[in-house]
Amino acid sequence: MPVKNDAPALPGSRAVAKHVRMSASKARRVVNLVRGLPAKEALTVLQFAPQSASEQVYKVLASAIANAENNERLDPDALLVSEAYVNEGPTLKRFRPRAQGRAYRIRKRTCHITIAVEAVQVARPAKKASAKKANKAAEPAAAESQSTEGAE
Repeated sequence: MPVKNDAPALPGSRAVAKHVRMSASKARRVVNLVRGLPAKEALTVLQFAPQSASEQVYKVLASAIANAENNERLDPDALLVSEAYVNEGPTLKRFRPRAQGRAYRIRKRTCHITIAVEAVQVARPAKKASAKKANKAAEPAAAESQSTEGAE
């Protein structure tokens, strides 16, 4: 029996790069860096990551952000990397000649990189400021009540 998810799905978008000529394990190291980060921050992390896989992951993330912005009309500053995973693709098999007529197999691995972004509510600083004002207004009243209790 399928499990129903009652939580409303947040608006978002995704991008997939298939048959990337790179080992899935090497790409996963980079993808794990950006999972759960805000999209703009994730782009910055990928831009300065030393791994060669970061270039491909950067392109996929940029595409997911562009899809959300153009297709779904979402604000790129309010996007969060909700899903990021790498699956193995088909392996190209080649042979390397070795001594005495033997042949060793060379595996040229590929992977599929998938990144999904979704819009999140951005906390507005105006609400925080009004809450601070309310707390400051309540503090003098509480101080007055304490001082009157001590006088009695």
